[in-house]
Amino acid sequence: MSLPLLATARVSQNARVKPFAIGNDDTPRQVPQTIGRNATNANELIEQAYRQIYFHAFKVDRDAVLESQLRSRQITVRDFVRSLLLSSKFRDDFYRCNSNYRMVDQIIGRVLGRSVHGNQERISLSILIAQHGLIGLIDHLLNSDEYLDNFGYDTVPYQRSRVLAGQAQGTLPFNQQAPRYDRYWREAVARRAPVGHGTAWSPNGGFSLPRPAWLADAPSPLARKLWQGLVTTGGFVLTGFVLYTAATMLSTAGS
Repeated sequence: MSLPLLATARVSQNARVKPFAIGNDDTPRQVPQTIGRNATNANELIEQAYRQIYFHAFKVDRDAVLESQLRSRQITVRDFVRSLLLSSKFRDDFYRCNSNYRMVDQIIGRVLGRSVHGNQERISLSILIAQHGLIGLIDHLLNSDEYLDNFGYDTVPYQRSRVLAGQAQGTLPFNQQAPRYDRYWREAVARRAPVGHGTAWSPNGGFSLPRPAWLADAPSPLARKLWQGLVTTGGFVLTGFVLYTAATMLSTAGS
């Protein structure tokens, strides 16, 4: 039996305010949504979708079949966005690199163009992921009234109301607020690494793990610090000796 979705109270944020400011470089660029035979317009929509979901798509990440279906209007922009969110690229580079809580932050920002409404919404949607997986969360958001009212079927999602009139500075772009993965994933990768010989390994000084096999022959952090201190001290001594020698030569030449 599935648990009902927990009710979430909205919090105050820019996405809830209608933009009245005059458009500038920080305003999301809106592409005309009539694709038709306009290949340039379709290409702009596709590039905007890749930037919104992947932030940047290499050639190997692109899906030629999906792009062809969108250009020929066999699928809507909303279907195109859904397919990108369910792609192996998104699963490998985002979904598997984050906890359910952080995955909610990632997908809310990409699909609804806003921040999470507090920890209550984060917990509520993380439960949805635990019950129905990534597909359940994506379908819930794409079918929501909030998505359909703001983006509909033919608009690529974007960060809403990032800059407001009267504000000296707008909110950060989403890709800067939520990088692809954080310390949680670095620690998980370190724990799964093959263990080699040596002492415990502390990559950031915050946790101690068995030393990975690829660092088995590398000097310990203490040895590196001692070597850096020795090199720094030697550099100061050598610089002082050169300056002393130069001063002595100049004074001898002057006398």
